[in-house]
Formats: sequence, structure tokens, C-alpha cells
Amino acid sequence: MSLRVLLGMVLIATVTAPAAATPVVPTSDDQVLERLPFAPGDPVLRKLRTLNGQLTHTPRNLPLAVMVAQGYAELGRITGDPRYAGYAQAALSPWWDLERAPQEVLVLRAALRQRMHQFDLALADLAAVLTANPRNVQARLMRAAVKQVQGAYAEAGEECRALQDLTEKLVWTACLANVNGVTGRLRESYEQLRAVFLRYPVAEARVRSWVLISLAEMATRAGTVPEGDAHFRAALAVDPADYYTLGAYADYLLDNGRPEEVLSLLRDKTAADPLLLRYALALQARNAKELLAEVEQLRDRFAASRLRGDRVHLREEARFTLHLLNTPQAALELAQENWQVQKEPADVRILLEAALAAGDTGVIGAVTDWVKNSRLEDVQLSRLISRTRDPS
Repeated sequence: MSLRVLLGMVLIATVTAPAAATPVVPTSDDQVLERLPFAPGDPVLRKLRTLNGQLTHTPRNLPLAVMVAQGYAELGRITGDPRYAGYAQAALSPWWDLERAPQEVLVLRAALRQRMHQFDLALADLAAVLTANPRNVQARLMRAAVKQVQGAYAEAGEECRALQDLTEKLVWTACLANVNGVTGRLRESYEQLRAVFLRYPVAEARVRSWVLISLAEMATRAGTVPEGDAHFRAALAVDPADYYTLGAYADYLLDNGRPEEVLSLLRDKTAADPLLLRYALALQARNAKELLAEVEQLRDRFAASRLRGDRVHLREEARFTLHLLNTPQAALELAQENWQVQKEPADVRILLEAALAAGDTGVIGAVTDWVKNSRLEDVQLSRLISRTRDPS
């Protein structure tokens, strides 16, 4: 499962971007507004402006700080802007360095730390929450997701099974289906999740979004194109602004030879680096004259990320380096660095693509062994692996 998507369900707001190196609480209304791609009269912005103003005068007001942090995290979900997670961290600054922070802070801090790929610190926060309250559903779900991203599937499955007596069937079924779906039970997991989902037609919007994206990604990996398309469209109907869903659907469209639809889907949404990457890949597929400008913009953005010490989008940078700059060895190095942190199907794919392009037989062998041992099923990976047996 995508950790970004899951956090959108388990938290009031989803944290989707890395925290800034030196977070600063905005001190004026203008400082916040100039960074937001919304109309000045947007009611969400008015509410957050008011809350932030109150927080600057009472920074140790815990309920208010949590509300502001969640608000900034939600803006990060909508925009994909990496600054908002920094603002969320800043709202929690009175408690950020406390080993025994309040539970609601620990959960948010874990979410922010995992976005910075500080997985061990995030897991330590979640362990503290669950030691105090083993029935905390948010912490169980998040720990399951982090473990899955790390490739620790047995531990992820344990967390999902622990949810069976703590939350509704759709939630724990989705959690477990996502784990089983990447460990040799793809079609079975898809059918089980779809069957349960049909019995919960009025589930809360974030749960519906998570389940629909999970179904879409499972159907895509299984090669059932019509089902995948339908689930992606349904997920976007629930939340048209979710940039993870937009990126995943764009990848689906690119894989199925539909770059024109990617351009239409993302034309006004390229403020987020991952979406600009997909837009540029669609331009490349269309041999569009605008491609050069977008490549240069991506080059600048990734350079700026490196200067900030932000290495969260290594997967995207590896794809950019391989497919748009055509420098396989550099792409392989980025993909290997990314592989040390996360092992989702997309991470496997870019690592194998880069290794094939660079002709690195050692990495190719290691990746194909990993896919075999984990029993990951994915039609795109299967095509790539077949090339390792028949390079022609």
C-alpha cells in the first residue's frame, strides 16, 4: 500500500511531503497566503489563518497546535508542497523533542518523520503510543504501512491482523489485502477487498479513497486494465486533488500508451515535483516541443532538493535521470540509494529498469531474486524480468 494514501485515512490530514530543515511558524497572514495555490477567500484558508494567528499567541495550546499541524498537513496533501510539513512540525515545536510527548503529538510526529524517511524514529514514536494504548488504530495502521514500505511484510501483516478486533472490517481487510497483495496472493487479495468494499458503500470518504486506490493498484499489477482504470477514476471522484492518486493514475496511463490523457490530467497540477515528472514523461511520449523547458525545470527542482538535504523523492529523481536525461549509471545510483529506504513495487521497478539500462548484472540478479523471494506479482516487472532472460 502507499504510505501516503494510508496516512490520509488514519489521520485527519495526510502528510505527504518532507519537513523543512528549519521549520518556521508563519508570523503573518501574508506569509501563509503567498504559498498557497488557492483563492484568498477560500474558507479553508480563512479558518487556518485564524487558527495560526491564535497559535502564535498561545504556542503551548495542545489542541490548537494539533489542529494547526493537521491543517498544514492537509495543505501538503492537496498541493504536494514540501513546505507545509515543515509548518506542521513547527506547530508542534513545544513537544517535538520530548521523548514522552502526548499521544496525539507522537502520532503526528511519526507521520512527519516517516515522510523524512526517518523510519526508525517514526517506529519508535509508534511503539511508545502502542505501549501506552495497544488499541490505538492509527498507530497500528501506520506501523503496518511503514513496515510494508520497508519490505518487512510479516511484521506488517501482524499489525493488520491486530486490527481485526479494533476497527471495522473494511479497514483491516484493506490493510491485510495490501500486504498479501505483494506477497503472492494478488488476485485473491483483490477479490477479497472488492467483495468487502461492496458491502460498505457508505464508508467514510478517506476510507473509500484508500480502498479504491488499493484496488486500482492491485488491478494494475495484475494486468486487468479496465478494472484498474475504473478504480482510479472512482478514487479521483472521491478526491480529485489527491496528488498521489493523480501520480499513480498518470503512471497507469503512461504504461497503457495514453500520454494525451496524462497531459490533460496534470496540465495545471505540476507544482508538485512527482506530477511534473509524469507530465514531462507524457510530453516525451508525444515528442512535444515543450519538453526541454520541463526537463530544465525538473533539473532545477531536484538540484534544489539536494541543497536542502531532501532525499524523499529519490525514486522520482531516478526516473528523471534514466528516462529524461538518459544517464543510466547515475540513475542506478539514485535507485540503489532509494532502495535502501523503501521497497514498494515502484521502487523495485525503477531499480530494475536502471540496472538493465546500465547493464549491471549483479543488481539485476539481486532484484530478480528479491522479486522471486517476496513473490511480488506485477505485469510490468514480469516484462522487465523477461528481458533479463532474453536481452534481444
